[in-house]
Amino acid sequence: MFILKRVASGGGIILRIPQSTSLPVSYFSACHCLRSSKRRSPYSTVDSERYSSLVKSVMSFRVSSQTPETLLVEDENMYGPVVKCQMPSTRPEMRVPKTLHPFLHCEETPEETVEPEESEESGPPTRILLNRGKDRSFLPSVTRILQQTLSPQQIFYLERWKRKMIAELGEEGFKEYSQNLFRQGKLFHSALEDVLTSGDKNLLSDTPEHPPEVQGYLQSISHVLEDVRALRAIESVVQHDSLGYRGIVDCVARYRGVLCVIDWKTSEKPKPFLSNTYDNPVQVAAYAGALNNDSNYKYQVESGLIVVAYKDGTPAHAHQLRSELMLQYWNKWLVRFEEFTKQRSSHASSASSEKR
Repeated sequence: MFILKRVASGGGIILRIPQSTSLPVSYFSACHCLRSSKRRSPYSTVDSERYSSLVKSVMSFRVSSQTPETLLVEDENMYGPVVKCQMPSTRPEMRVPKTLHPFLHCEETPEETVEPEESEESGPPTRILLNRGKDRSFLPSVTRILQQTLSPQQIFYLERWKRKMIAELGEEGFKEYSQNLFRQGKLFHSALEDVLTSGDKNLLSDTPEHPPEVQGYLQSISHVLEDVRALRAIESVVQHDSLGYRGIVDCVARYRGVLCVIDWKTSEKPKPFLSNTYDNPVQVAAYAGALNNDSNYKYQVESGLIVVAYKDGTPAHAHQLRSELMLQYWNKWLVRFEEFTKQRSSHASSASSEKR
């Protein structure tokens, strides 16, 4: 009796003959006899001549009706308004400030620059409120200067992110999203101020006193707060009189024994590296430089700390900036400040010319 067996891989049939037979061959393949029908290509029905003429009409500039203007209109219809900003070079130009203003206040005596004893740091933290009175001369803020001196690359990615969010949420939805982020940030800083000034760093109690919107953020920074002590200033205005700018520092305290300007940030995405924090190190250096040159503060700060908190309670990332790194970012801040001053002078000249 013969046994027919189908081979899965080849699609053929093998004929098995019992060993009792006298045939010298035990197996032979019949796959060549049972060939499957040739598969038909999905492109066999394409009109080759028509396709060829279509390619020629698109690729040939002589017959194509497309122009840069029509391509721009087509892109706007398909993807929305085009960001009219050229993609900058991947290697940004390394610039140095024209004038190297000192980071530390060099006129102070050595006794004043020595870090105070722990007993001298036990008093209430300094908190100088922002005076918006008309009797004071206008000084630009650190935030405003950084916003108006963004690089072309930063503007490109910021506009692209904004367009993406508007495409997903709509104009009103994006506006509400931005307002919620601002509100959560204010609530977080307010709750953090209560925690730091009260000295109660037990943020995992069964009866939380803070709004539910900030519970995750506070849990996120709980391990960082264990290393923060000797609070010197909180939500306090710092002003650089010689350069002419001001800002509001979140916190000045010791982190693992080192006196730092601390900036608390919230983020929806992880920022495990200092490079993920964009202009935040420049901002911290600007605050520290202003504090060091502000007569309201009788000490000098050479280091910084950026703490990125997460709403889901994931442990925050703490990026410490030692004195050498702070000097590098201080020079970057001086470049940005010079660029801002140049822009302001240019605008003032243009306004004066228009009045004439």
